[in-house]
Amino acid sequence: MNKFINFRYAIIIAGVFFLLAFILSAVNFGKTLEDQPEKIGFIILGDITKPGWNESHYRGIKAACENFGIELMVRDNVKENSGQCPVAIRELAENGAKMIFLASYSYSLEARDIVEEYPKIAFATNSAEIHSRNMTAYFVRMYQARYLSGALAGMKTKSNVIGYVAAMPNSEVIRGIDAFALGVQRVNPDAKVVVMWTGKWQDEETEAAHAERLIKEAGADVLTYHQDEDSTARTADKFGVDFIAYNEVLKGYSEHYLASVVCNWESYYVDIIQRYLKGEINSVKNHWLGIDRGAVGLSNYSSAVTPDMITKLDYLKQELTNHYQIFSGPLYNIDGEIFCEEGDAISDDKLLEDMNQLVRGVEILE
Repeated sequence: MNKFINFRYAIIIAGVFFLLAFILSAVNFGKTLEDQPEKIGFIILGDITKPGWNESHYRGIKAACENFGIELMVRDNVKENSGQCPVAIRELAENGAKMIFLASYSYSLEARDIVEEYPKIAFATNSAEIHSRNMTAYFVRMYQARYLSGALAGMKTKSNVIGYVAAMPNSEVIRGIDAFALGVQRVNPDAKVVVMWTGKWQDEETEAAHAERLIKEAGADVLTYHQDEDSTARTADKFGVDFIAYNEVLKGYSEHYLASVVCNWESYYVDIIQRYLKGEINSVKNHWLGIDRGAVGLSNYSSAVTPDMITKLDYLKQELTNHYQIFSGPLYNIDGEIFCEEGDAISDDKLLEDMNQLVRGVEILE
């Protein structure tokens, strides 16, 4: 009898241990799954080690992912309109990416069909012209910093000619040129902005040649640019001409380097990844942060920027922080036709998706 009781106890004890082992196993299995980090994919046009658009974005998203304990998978040097973007998307999806950033303007056109094949992946694109149920646009109000940089250029120019090397006439670039020109006109109505198109986001040789032509042919004594890298800056410094950089705080330049138009990409990526983790990423079609959130601005000024100029720029910055409308009427295009009536303002959707008018005071050098 005692042997039977002992046997029963042994079975019960063994069962308890088995049950505990099973529970612990299940808990550990669940914990393992839960602890697996989210994976985010990031596709960008150029080399993430090169200063400018590519490196600044990479630094920002890398820091943001580290902040949330998310694994970042990068595909750089992915050329636009080459078929490489869809290939990169498939690779990232197969490697477990639950969100994919498309950090160059034309990627959304190439990805328009493929995003529908991955309805459970959240896509975010720099271009606001293409949307999908699971693809939203993300960008900053860089035009606000462009406006400030235009005011700086307008105060610095002596020839009243300011050169602008620009990639292509899409909504993003035109929006920046117009804001810059309106900033120039705010402080110096006599100055004009002369634009040359390169047709590419990155083309060092063409950018340098255009910058030189703007100096020698157009008479520009201040230059700026909308390109991924700093060839225009190097050319301006070489000729002793003032310039305002874009995307990056540059090093090794003279006092002719007045300032940079910059974005706090880390802060921005933290914001948008947080929205993704909350399941809010696709709740709106455009995520657009501005100067009031510290997302954009000008870098520190060189010694060539006077205290009076800085005071004026601080005043204009405060206006923007208080939601001053840069694109309010009356606004005329380069042909003298009104495209925004007095009392009206251009809507965010129009600015983002269909900004196709260059303002009066801008000229194109062929």
